[in-house]
Amino acid sequence: MNTVKTVRELRAAVARARSEGKQIGLVPTMGNLHSGHAALVTTAAQQADFVVASIFVNPLQFGANEDLDTYPRTLAADQEKLLQAGCNLLFAPTVEEMYPHGMAGLTRVTAAQLSNELCGSRRPGHFDGVTTVVGKLFNMVQPDLAIFGQKDYQQLAVIRAMVNDLNIPVQIIGEPTVRAEDGLALSSRNGYLTEEQRHVAPALYRHLNEIVQAIKTGERDYPHLVSQHLQRIEAEGFRPDYLEIRHALTLLPAQANDRDIVILVAAFLGATRLIDNIHLNLDSSL
Repeated sequence: MNTVKTVRELRAAVARARSEGKQIGLVPTMGNLHSGHAALVTTAAQQADFVVASIFVNPLQFGANEDLDTYPRTLAADQEKLLQAGCNLLFAPTVEEMYPHGMAGLTRVTAAQLSNELCGSRRPGHFDGVTTVVGKLFNMVQPDLAIFGQKDYQQLAVIRAMVNDLNIPVQIIGEPTVRAEDGLALSSRNGYLTEEQRHVAPALYRHLNEIVQAIKTGERDYPHLVSQHLQRIEAEGFRPDYLEIRHALTLLPAQANDRDIVILVAAFLGATRLIDNIHLNLDSSL
């Protein structure tokens, strides 16, 4: 596996691979990699002949009071994990390389409707930062396919909307959420949790599963169901940001007759914001 830091080196390496007839896969990350990221790279290696991973802590997607400065940067350990997972090329640019003219007047990409829902309403500008940097990476690499985790369900939906709306010729593949043995969705931010908080954290996934079971047995009063579990989540020590039952494609509030839905939660445990979701297709689950 080679590591490059400039767009010029990146494009040259990808051009060589493409000249050999190889299909290109891309896995964008912010580093501090865990088994969930490794699964993305493994899937990319199964689907493509040449896998490019990027590590870039993107300032555009962090709010003023978020953890940009403290976000873990673990390049050496990340390189080893990428190598083991089957990555061929790592692109690890600086902020100056990604935004050579600064960020103040930068042209940005916005997926308006989906970006304003859920996490987008709590983190203004976050998804504009995501779509802008992913759009830049798509232009730099010009991959045939790109892999994103389903744990960040809204992010995956936003990127799919961008690709569809802007006719970007990239196949987007969603990788199922990778979980610890106790059910907690793997996340780089789990490292912020204290030992006590780490024992509490899997309760979010338990509540999602309880909601799924209620829906499977016929419950359709979604506001009441959400209200019940919000109270329970708060009683367990979380500070809920939201708990929502939404249509899986539009992310609009789910109606009683919707068959393809997603249950999404975001909650603070101490200072750490955790997110999780379960996608439920009632036509294939009953």
